[in-house]
Amino acid sequence: MKIYTSQDFKGSLPPNAKLLGLDVGTKTIGLAFGDTATRICTPLKVISRGKLKADAGILAGLIRDYAITGLVVGWPLNVDGSEGPKCQSVRDTVLAMQEWLPDLPVTFHDERFTTRKAEQFLIDEVDMTRKRRSEVIDKMAAYEILSDYLG
Repeated sequence: MKIYTSQDFKGSLPPNAKLLGLDVGTKTIGLAFGDTATRICTPLKVISRGKLKADAGILAGLIRDYAITGLVVGWPLNVDGSEGPKCQSVRDTVLAMQEWLPDLPVTFHDERFTTRKAEQFLIDEVDMTRKRRSEVIDKMAAYEILSDYLG
């Protein structure tokens, strides 16, 4: 697994690359699927965090099943654009998982306001209840991250 800048990441991908967007949190990992050919992405699922090896096993299965060729990981910058402890936590999680994941290019993408944007959509457009929103918000945030990256 090699971590690339956004520009270098694009150059490392094959044509029509299939991407997995990740919103890595302390309790869950939200996932979204997309591809570079159509620039369409779809919220996929939410993994409840458990043991690192088990979480990586779920990701490895999805990478295989969806023929994923790259990972776009949400980068939780502070509002002012600086890196904080959350960035370090996400980096540490991704690097620790590499032992059990296929060797894929990875890039971090600014995820500021993605959860808020996803929540506003679920409230305004879908009129979803608070309970239901809590079940899907992380995959919707992953969708926002990947959608913004593909933008």
